[in-house]
Amino acid sequence: MPLFVLGIALLVGFFLLGKAFVNADPKSLAQGLKYSGVVIAVVVVVFLAVTGRLATAMAVGAFAFPLFLRWRSLLNRIKAAAGPSEGQSSTVETDHLRMRLDHDSGRMGGEVLRGPFRGRELDDLSLTELLALLEECQTSDSRSATILEAYLDRVRPENWRPAGGGPNGRTEEGEASRGGGGAMTRNEAYEVLGLEPGASAGEIKDAHRRLMLKMHPDQGGSTYLAAKINQAKDLLLRS
Repeated sequence: MPLFVLGIALLVGFFLLGKAFVNADPKSLAQGLKYSGVVIAVVVVVFLAVTGRLATAMAVGAFAFPLFLRWRSLLNRIKAAAGPSEGQSSTVETDHLRMRLDHDSGRMGGEVLRGPFRGRELDDLSLTELLALLEECQTSDSRSATILEAYLDRVRPENWRPAGGGPNGRTEEGEASRGGGGAMTRNEAYEVLGLEPGASAGEIKDAHRRLMLKMHPDQGGSTYLAAKINQAKDLLLRS
């Protein structure tokens, strides 16, 4: 009699699960099936153990194991049909940076954790400021430097490496000795000064003055970056 009642309960349970399977959203269904399977397994094992049918429980376990494998395969197919979950992101933290990667869009962003740009978002930094941060990381935090280079490759692939002296990063002394590197385009010059194309001469001079106060070697800045800032100003004011 107890086994008959258990069989009826299982049939009703499978009927309800089948109905839910037809109507449910695939993502919700995958999670529901997972928990339902665990609950059913626990109920069956406890029932058989309490009624003293341990041998029957072992036989049921041997019979149920292949069904479990099929159940697991079904869950995997449902998850595949549901597609990637939305709203997921990864966060990586180093000494200098807290980086975020959005799984859906592939967009990368981050916050500066230490140094002169502490508390600022990378998206809010000008190219000159990003290169200054990169130089600081290359000096003391190679992991942050690698991540920041990946960020620059993603958000500024056209112009940060020319501004940084080549595909392997900057060679500060060699570039500075040539007055800040090779030819610079007007767009790159605007990027270096953190200005929009078409900025007035006054805006160019103000940006140059403001950046030199931060980046001049006498203020603890970079000889290379100071040369790039001067080069950008000269190019934009020349025509």
